[in-house]
Amino acid sequence: MIGPDIAGIAETLGTAADTATAVGQLAAETGLDVDAAYAVQTALVQRRLDRGERLVGLKMGLTSKAKMAQVGVDEVIWGRLTDTMRIPDGGTIDVADFIHPRVEPEVAFLLDRLPEPGEPVGDFTDAVRAVAPAIELIDSRYANFTFSLPDVIADNTSAGAFVIGPWSPVPDGLDNLGVLLEIDGRVAQVGSTAAILGDPRRALDEGIRLAGRHGVRLRSGWVFLAGAATAAVPLRAGAHVRAVVERLGTASLRSSS
Repeated sequence: MIGPDIAGIAETLGTAADTATAVGQLAAETGLDVDAAYAVQTALVQRRLDRGERLVGLKMGLTSKAKMAQVGVDEVIWGRLTDTMRIPDGGTIDVADFIHPRVEPEVAFLLDRLPEPGEPVGDFTDAVRAVAPAIELIDSRYANFTFSLPDVIADNTSAGAFVIGPWSPVPDGLDNLGVLLEIDGRVAQVGSTAAILGDPRRALDEGIRLAGRHGVRLRSGWVFLAGAATAAVPLRAGAHVRAVVERLGTASLRSSS
């Protein structure tokens, strides 16, 4: 039996991202399962690396019940971050570069050493150099932001761009910090870091485990986005977005048309 065309699917998704043009779901018609979807993701990101981008970290997806409900899937997933996805704190992005961008508040880790798979969450203090508030811009390449689990995995978990606020030492607790997402000075979403698998450090543990299944180990100096603390909000042109995480501070971006 011939399996899915990994390279072909990756090319389709890569072209969709490059041209900001949505495509239909691919998994059902191509027979893509979760393992094959991660192979597509690898090929998709390699396409970016081949043109000079660098891997700078990993990101988690669907780590909150709100996000699972919002997109209709029910399993934690992970994706890759490259250097060109990073926007300076307070920087500006052009919404025309994306298909249907959405923003969500997150917690970011800066890795100091390589955590071992299965290492107790409580031992992460010396594995993580710093923590920061963050914003992730997600942008599914599928029409109507609708997809199955293999579809979103293949699409590098809808990764679009990210902003990281000021780094600070890891506080004693990260499990129940208040989170706000503000659009033009108005609160658009209210949440807690408890929505990120109960504790953002658990997302790091899951990321190590899940990426390890596919031969990917986190590297010292990488950024790790733990997942959204609230549902995502559509980003319109001309908006000012700010994520506020209790005890950690703020991260922000602006959008242009």
